[in-house]
Amino acid sequence: MKKSLIASGVAAAFALVAHSNTAFADIVVKIGHVAPLTGGLAHQGKDCENGARLAVEEINEKGLVIGGQKVTLQLDGQDDAGDPRTATQVAQRLADEKVVAVVGHETSGTSIPASKIYSDAGIVQISPAATNPTYTLQGFKTTYRVVATDAQQGPALANYAAKNLNVKTVAVVDDSTAYGQGLANEFEKTAKALGIKVVSHDATNDKAVDFRAILTKIKGENPDAIMYGGMDATGGPFAKQARQLGLRAKVLAGDGLCTSSIAALAGQAADNIVCSQAGKGVDQMAEGKVFEAKYQKRFGQPVTLYAPYTYDAVYIIVDAMKRAQSTDAAKIVAAMPATDYKGIIGDTSFDAKGDLKHGVVSLYGYKDGKKTFIDAVKM
Repeated sequence: MKKSLIASGVAAAFALVAHSNTAFADIVVKIGHVAPLTGGLAHQGKDCENGARLAVEEINEKGLVIGGQKVTLQLDGQDDAGDPRTATQVAQRLADEKVVAVVGHETSGTSIPASKIYSDAGIVQISPAATNPTYTLQGFKTTYRVVATDAQQGPALANYAAKNLNVKTVAVVDDSTAYGQGLANEFEKTAKALGIKVVSHDATNDKAVDFRAILTKIKGENPDAIMYGGMDATGGPFAKQARQLGLRAKVLAGDGLCTSSIAALAGQAADNIVCSQAGKGVDQMAEGKVFEAKYQKRFGQPVTLYAPYTYDAVYIIVDAMKRAQSTDAAKIVAAMPATDYKGIIGDTSFDAKGDLKHGVVSLYGYKDGKKTFIDAVKM
C-alpha cells in the first residue's frame, strides 16, 4: 500500500513538472517580411529583408520574454517580385501560416492590395517604404508605415525645385505604378501651384529599358527639369540616356531613385539627379553610423536604402508585444495605436490612419556618384 502511494506521488510530481514545463516552454513566433527578392528591385528588397533579419537575430540573442514565456522570433521571408498579384498570394500565405505581424511590402503597388488581406486576417502590417497616400486611407486598423507619404514628398521636391533650383518649366514622366504615378501627380500639383509650367506628362512602365523616344520629345520641349516617378532600376538608365541625348535638364526623383545603387545604374548622370527620401537617410540618423557598421559586418555590404526602417519595424512589433504582454495577433493590433518608440530612424508614433505623426522628407544630390545630403524638411 505504501509503495503504491509513493508511486502515485512520484507520478503526480512528474505530471506537475511536465505540465509546468509545457506551460513555460519556449514558443516560436513568426513575423512575416515581404519585399521583391527577384527582378529589377531585388537589391532594394534584399536590403529590406536584411534589416528585418538583423533585428530578429539581435532580439533572439538578447532573449525575449512575453507573458512569462521565452519567445524565439522567426523571420518568415517572402518574395513578391514587386508584382501586385504575387503580393496578394504571398499575403494570403502568411495569413495562413499564422504570422503575428508583417513587415512589408516595399512598394506601394504591392502594399496596397496586400493590406486588405492582412486586415481581413487581423494581422498588423508595417510598410517600411510604401509612400502612396491611399495605403493608409482605406480605414484598416492593421495598416501602418514608418515613412512620410507622397503627399509630403512630392511637394517637398517641387518646393526645392522652385526655390532652390529656380526651375520654371518641367517635364513629368512616371512608370505607371501606384508609387511612381502617385508621386508624379503630387509633385505636379504643387509645381503648378508654385507657378512652374508643366510642359508634358508622359507614362512609361516599370520594366522599360529604352527611354529615347520620350526623352527625344522632351528635348524638343527644352524644360529646366524632368521629374521622374519610378524606381532606381529604371530611373538610372533614364537619367543616363537623358545625358547621352544631351539634355541639360536636372532629373528630379523620389525615394525610389534615392539609393546608393544609382551611381552604378546612371553612371556620370547620377550627378545630375536631385532626389527626395521619405524619411532620414542613414547618414542623418543619430545612431546611423553604429547601425551601418553592424549591417556591414553582418551582410558584407553597405545599406542600400530602407534597412533601418525594416529593422525598427521589427522592434516596433516587439514593443507592441511587450506592452500587450502577448504574442496574440489581435492583441498586437490593439497595442499598436499607442506606439511611442525611439529607434534608429528616430521617434515613431502614429496618427489614427497609421501614418507617422512627425514625418521627415530628406533631399539628396550626388557628387562624383556619391549620395550627398542637401536638406531635411519636417512635415
